[in-house]
Amino acid sequence: MFEVREKPQLVERALLVRLYFDPREEEESEALLEELGELVSTLGIGVVEKVLARSREMHRKFLCGTGKAAEIVELAKAHQCDCIVIDNQLAPSQQREWERAADLCVIDREEVILDIFARRAQTKEARLQVELARMQYALPRMARMWGHLDREGGSGGGQGGGAARGMGEKQIEVDRRMAHVRIDRARRELEDVRKQRATQRKERERMETPHAAIVGYTNAGKSTLLNQLSGSDVMAKDMLFATLDTTTRKIELPDGQPLLITDTVGFVRNLPHRLVEAFKATLEEAVLADFLIHVLDATSPEIERFHETTLHVLGELGAGDKTTITVLNKIDRVSDPDRLAELKRLFPDALKISATTGLGMPELLQKCSEVMADRVRRRRYRIPQRRADLIGMLHRDAKVLSTEYEENDILVTAVVPAAIAGRLEEFAC
Repeated sequence: MFEVREKPQLVERALLVRLYFDPREEEESEALLEELGELVSTLGIGVVEKVLARSREMHRKFLCGTGKAAEIVELAKAHQCDCIVIDNQLAPSQQREWERAADLCVIDREEVILDIFARRAQTKEARLQVELARMQYALPRMARMWGHLDREGGSGGGQGGGAARGMGEKQIEVDRRMAHVRIDRARRELEDVRKQRATQRKERERMETPHAAIVGYTNAGKSTLLNQLSGSDVMAKDMLFATLDTTTRKIELPDGQPLLITDTVGFVRNLPHRLVEAFKATLEEAVLADFLIHVLDATSPEIERFHETTLHVLGELGAGDKTTITVLNKIDRVSDPDRLAELKRLFPDALKISATTGLGMPELLQKCSEVMADRVRRRRYRIPQRRADLIGMLHRDAKVLSTEYEENDILVTAVVPAAIAGRLEEFAC
């Protein structure tokens, strides 16, 4: 069976390495190495040491020079590590060279993220997306996964010897063919799921209900915000990539207008392109939303870079020009006046909220109402009782504020979406 090689459960000690090649990249490389530590810890693997190493130039064999690679290998052995995790993206050949030199499991940042996604995926769509991304990642690395891959199978048939039968098909060729079959099947199944999602989306569009998507860096508090706004119980934990499956909830804005809010998967720096591609079906909720709520972690020293990363990924998805409400979450945990002033300077239009305590929620809901103000009108109608279809439409697609009966007419006051207001214009009073 073709699988990404699973790390054994005995992996407990990992050495983390980040290689950089320009002195100007040192500070950012430190931050990326710290983030890698959080990612690895999310897998339940202990980090024994983090190594930030500079190489004068990139090398084909190890990415860094052989001397630097030997130092890292010796350090890993001295710490009795089970695994070396390299933050840089490794080519399959480089990964094989590292494992040959260290005689240890060596993985890169992309494989770490893939493993996290594989553990967190819950819905069929997310599982299919993860499976597709993992298989695409593993295909060029199959030669390092098993020792049996150079076996040759006989061609079968006939009474002659090996010379008569000819060279058989190598086991690695069989496994690669199986891999391509599974990749094609996953793509077909994922396309079916996407068609189902499109059908559900058309139903929402038919109802004319406005839609907002919560976006932001991983662990910024998006799921907690959805829970606070909707009173739901979406899993919200202080960990990276707690949410992989989109969740949509319906809320009511202060002006009575209904609003659908969707929680989306968090972004991360150096997110592998294949994952952006694989999760487009999930992330397209951000593309198709009427507006975005961009959640930033006010306590993070990396807030500017996280902000830039999210904007970059949204641009890749085609959602870079969406109307966006920016919110500074966890503001209740920032007490330093200088830091608050700095956040005000960096994000002058951002709303200050706490998704945990509910601070700033009324202001956020009011801002959502303002963004969608052109979508609704408060009107009063006199509708004949025989037009029960219009009354039903108001209750279904609008917010009915009051209902009175006068002779054979029904007086209705409602907050009405602009999309259906024209159909009721002759009954306005």
